[in-house]
Amino acid sequence: MNENLVVEIKDLRKTFKLGEKTVEVLKGINLKLKRGEVLAITGASGVGKTTLLHIIGGIEKPTSGRIIIDGIDITDFDEESLSEIRGKKTAFIFQFYHLLPDFTVLENVMLPGLIKKLPFKTCKEKALLLLQEVGLSERVDHFPSELSGGEQQRVAIARALLLEPLIILADEPTGNLDPKTAEMVFELLIEKAQKNQTTLIVATHNLQLAKKVRNRVEMVDGRFSFPQEEE
Repeated sequence: MNENLVVEIKDLRKTFKLGEKTVEVLKGINLKLKRGEVLAITGASGVGKTTLLHIIGGIEKPTSGRIIIDGIDITDFDEESLSEIRGKKTAFIFQFYHLLPDFTVLENVMLPGLIKKLPFKTCKEKALLLLQEVGLSERVDHFPSELSGGEQQRVAIARALLLEPLIILADEPTGNLDPKTAEMVFELLIEKAQKNQTTLIVATHNLQLAKKVRNRVEMVDGRFSFPQEEE
């Protein structure tokens, strides 16, 4: 397998039971992404974007198919093994930031490293550098409640980058922001991912933002639909 291939999905399917009915959310998804590639996934709510990200990130299990992360088939991993993958290979960015309200900006960014028992000094130095890169050097001692929505999402981006993941999974990262701030955060996320050669998968309903990414697909009824190139 190509050593730069960090995400490989083969005929991925996911079904849920709703009473007596079986609902198929993902219907045979295939995907290959190399290191540093950016993919935007568009589509209406409920078509399976979040479910797909959760499966790639090891939060949910597929019903069938295979998922290979950085050459490792994680399809049949137990929860402990998936937790290791989540710590070392993948990081999530969500719509609602998920910052801890009683922790400062700096502490929130340091947290993933501290959980992994990295040295405190190392975590602090990396966090300060990342906060500088996202333009929040003067906000390190503030609490999330003192920040704007755009600032909170920039903290979330810095936090996601702390452990230098191979893959960032961003689920509607601009869905709670005004259009101008959304564009700024989206461009910052792409910039940081490309700088770090991090593979980035962004699920968004915002087609205008998705068009900033050359590699994009629309999810329709649990399947990928590839947009035609515009003139």
